[in-house]
Amino acid sequence: MIARFIEALDSAQPEAALAQPLSLSPGELQTLALEARQLGVPVESSGAGYALAAGTPTPAALRAEGFTGAYRYLAQVGSTQDEVRRWADDPHDPAPPGAAVLAETQLAGRGRRGRVWQPTPGQALTFSVLLPAEVLSPDSLPLLPLAAGVALREACLGRLPPGTAAPGLKWPNDLLAPDGRKLAGILLEAELRGGSVRRAVLGIGLNVTSAPPGAACLADLAPGYPLNRAALLASLLRSLDLWCRVPGSEVRQAWQAANVTLGRDVQVQAAGGLVQGRACALTEWGELQVLTPQGQTLTIGAGDVELVGALR
Repeated sequence: MIARFIEALDSAQPEAALAQPLSLSPGELQTLALEARQLGVPVESSGAGYALAAGTPTPAALRAEGFTGAYRYLAQVGSTQDEVRRWADDPHDPAPPGAAVLAETQLAGRGRRGRVWQPTPGQALTFSVLLPAEVLSPDSLPLLPLAAGVALREACLGRLPPGTAAPGLKWPNDLLAPDGRKLAGILLEAELRGGSVRRAVLGIGLNVTSAPPGAACLADLAPGYPLNRAALLASLLRSLDLWCRVPGSEVRQAWQAANVTLGRDVQVQAAGGLVQGRACALTEWGELQVLTPQGQTLTIGAGDVELVGALR
């Protein structure tokens, strides 16, 4: 019923016009609206009836922004990563390559290494994309989070006013505000079979108009500037599709131009333990190289990076 209610709200609807097709009384409609709000759906009510907040990223809103790919907008799920996999495995209506799922609330949203990711419902973009098979290979996988970071930053800058201080990319998967607070995170989960990649799902969580304590949102970068989540998501999905197909050399060049990691003192929690030193280079495969105080250059394929000192 929540899904039908949301679909009916793609345009403002008087209470009577909503209640009749949903076979609900006015009181039941009010209860449904309250339930939708509790799930994070930005339902607005007035004397004229009910509507979704401007910019709510429904399928109709994305089509209006020129996005024509397969897409589902949901109120609440366990994880959008799992929802994309479930859709892809549907024997009757499998998700096509590039299909995306966004949810306002995730009960089991996760970041890298199983961390919980819980942005503010109705004020963020939390979604996952089924990556096309043609961009997947064991060699390309390490570069995909970097490509996604470039795409994410590009889409955000395209929706902010000219002259806005630009966010930066932290290896391997974060977008940071100019003051170093986290704006967004990226999660790539791949299924390998033998020597090939069977499937890969890319998840992104971006704080748009609000953020949890200690984090940042896009609105912090341009206070008072209107941000439309549907327009931003449409731009981001197009940018992702483009950058995931770009040659690795161009991805590395674009990431390096936008990064805030290289040249900085870092602490990296890697599989082999804590690594301290200066981030000095990116390898051909997107690995981070760190020069230790002992003069040894270590190559790190995965890990959690902490930048030492304030961003300038």
